[in-house]
Amino acid sequence: MKQFSIIFIFILGCQSTKNQDMHEYTNDLINSTSPYLLQHAHNPVNWQEWGTEALEQAKKEDKPILVSIGYSSCHWCHVMEKESFEDTAVARIMNEHFINIKVDREERPDVDQVYMDAVHAMGLQGGWPLNVFLTPDQKPFYGGTYFPKQGWINLLTSINEAFEKNREKINESAEAFTQNLQAKESEKYKLEGNDHTLSGEEINTAFNTLEKKFDRVDGGIKKSPKFPMPSVWQFLATYYHQTKNEDALNHLEFTLEKIANGGIYDHVGGGFARYSTDEEWHVPHFEKMLYDNGQLLSLYANGYKLTKNPKFKQTIVETVEWLKREMLDDSGGFYSALDADSEGEEGKFYVWSYDEITKLAGADSTLITTYYDVQEKGNWEGKNALRVVKDEKELMNEFGLSEDQFNQKISAFKEVALAKREERVRPGLDHKIIAGWNGLALSGLSDAYQALQDSSILELAQKNATFIKTQLIKDGKLNRFPDKNMEGFMEDYATVIQSFIKYYETTLDREYLEIAKNLTQRVEEGFYDESENLYYFTSDENSELIARKKELFDNVIPSSNSIMAWNLIHLGTHLYNDEMIKKGKSILAQVKDLIVTEPEYLSNWGMLALEVSNTFAEVIVIGPKAKEYVNEINQQFFPAKIISGTIQESNQPPFQLKSAMNGETTIYVCYDKSCKRPVTSIVEALEQMD
Repeated sequence: MKQFSIIFIFILGCQSTKNQDMHEYTNDLINSTSPYLLQHAHNPVNWQEWGTEALEQAKKEDKPILVSIGYSSCHWCHVMEKESFEDTAVARIMNEHFINIKVDREERPDVDQVYMDAVHAMGLQGGWPLNVFLTPDQKPFYGGTYFPKQGWINLLTSINEAFEKNREKINESAEAFTQNLQAKESEKYKLEGNDHTLSGEEINTAFNTLEKKFDRVDGGIKKSPKFPMPSVWQFLATYYHQTKNEDALNHLEFTLEKIANGGIYDHVGGGFARYSTDEEWHVPHFEKMLYDNGQLLSLYANGYKLTKNPKFKQTIVETVEWLKREMLDDSGGFYSALDADSEGEEGKFYVWSYDEITKLAGADSTLITTYYDVQEKGNWEGKNALRVVKDEKELMNEFGLSEDQFNQKISAFKEVALAKREERVRPGLDHKIIAGWNGLALSGLSDAYQALQDSSILELAQKNATFIKTQLIKDGKLNRFPDKNMEGFMEDYATVIQSFIKYYETTLDREYLEIAKNLTQRVEEGFYDESENLYYFTSDENSELIARKKELFDNVIPSSNSIMAWNLIHLGTHLYNDEMIKKGKSILAQVKDLIVTEPEYLSNWGMLALEVSNTFAEVIVIGPKAKEYVNEINQQFFPAKIISGTIQESNQPPFQLKSAMNGETTIYVCYDKSCKRPVTSIVEALEQMD
């Protein structure tokens, strides 16, 4: 591919500027509903929202477009705003030579996806803030992430000069990048194959490829920064269940303990930050995202099912309490994110001085400072980001405490520390309620209830499920937000459908299975590309972008195509819909070779492949204690199954021709619609499943 290269000289030192009065300037973003866009509404930059008006202006004035993409809780987005976008000299250059468009990636992930892919095609590192320069017809020709002020000025100047003097080369480069964006996934990644099953050798090859990257010291994958990547560890859990490879289970448990003990976890208030900046899970960028925490609830729930590790139970309970306390809207929906910064300082809300901790801990100060690695000079930039680095049993012996006494002291400290922290200036809350992220949260709550059987978790799940059903689904379509008439993206549909399947398997409320079926029908009508046997990220009613993308690789959120393949197989099995199952398996078959060679980036696909490569159980419970039996079976980790139940006999699939024997609750364990001997004992049913 021909690429137009621009040589830029960056001056890394940032020059300080006086902060302008917050309301001295007001731009078009003042009318936005996005917290992120509103943060920029008083910049001297003439920001506009992505839309027809701004795009037409670029064509009319024949100016390059600057698309700057971020989100409200993004630390480096705030830094770049303060250094550059609040500076009048910088704004003057931007306003004179560019059409400046601000995008909230959480409102418009479709825009972010196109231009993030473009930056990757340029051979550049992606991230947020994402700043991409386009021709007036939206075609990208250069981009990057965070730039310090002087480097940004140099870049703007160079871009402007190149646009005026080398327009032909820019257009040539932009056209090449656009063709790359529009290329079919099947062609780029050689997607082919009719067999969805993995052989034993292929399964082990995938694990061995992943195992070589294990961090045996700090858990997870050996790299920095470190993201939790829940789907990678869900793959490991499923791999262990199928192969009984103890190394897989040991590294899974080790990793989950390291994450839960690290500073990436909020030991005072519960919940996880987005990632850690180091290999030790110690210091995060402190933003908390709903999508991470929903998935991590599912991961720790499955970890608890497998190991019964009390640390995992504690982590689940505290994270659910955080969701309820800080992220729950009265409507039953969950907000999207908490900022990393407060009072203009990263992590200020979450870190502590040594004196603060010793005062709060009182007589237990030595225990608490030892347990949480609290140092007099701080363990991070003069402050302390709490983390656990010593074995709890060793500490109990060292301080002469029983397990109950130790837990009571830790809980008492957390209670007073949380109350004290509530007196601080809180980080900003992004109050957007996003359909797909609520789907991930509902799945997490359903999995958490299955593992712990805590009725308060079920109540929260029921409230959230009702919200999604009543506030986000309108006229057969799923809206991304409750307060906007904007259809959701494939990410929204896939995660909500999956959450409704899981919610049904948790509560036996059949209505949600029917809604999942209806939403799947909309997906087939509006998102499916028959030529590639994959789903577009945007519906057929969205045509304003230069490329209509498809998600293939699993990232911090698994790809919508991998989730949808899971949905088709699981929902199809529930409904006895063979065409649905066949389609899910055919989509999976296309990426089989990639699963084996790149398991880290196709971990959610890999998990599904493991589920369906051998036997896939249909567990059907009928009788007066159906809910109790389902609850008990759900406490076991058994991914390769669907489970359904009814108190009354029913003619709906899969209950036809099945009954409660002699009025007793009866369990049917079936494989491919062929059922084993019906049993009335859960122990016998579990033996049949094994």
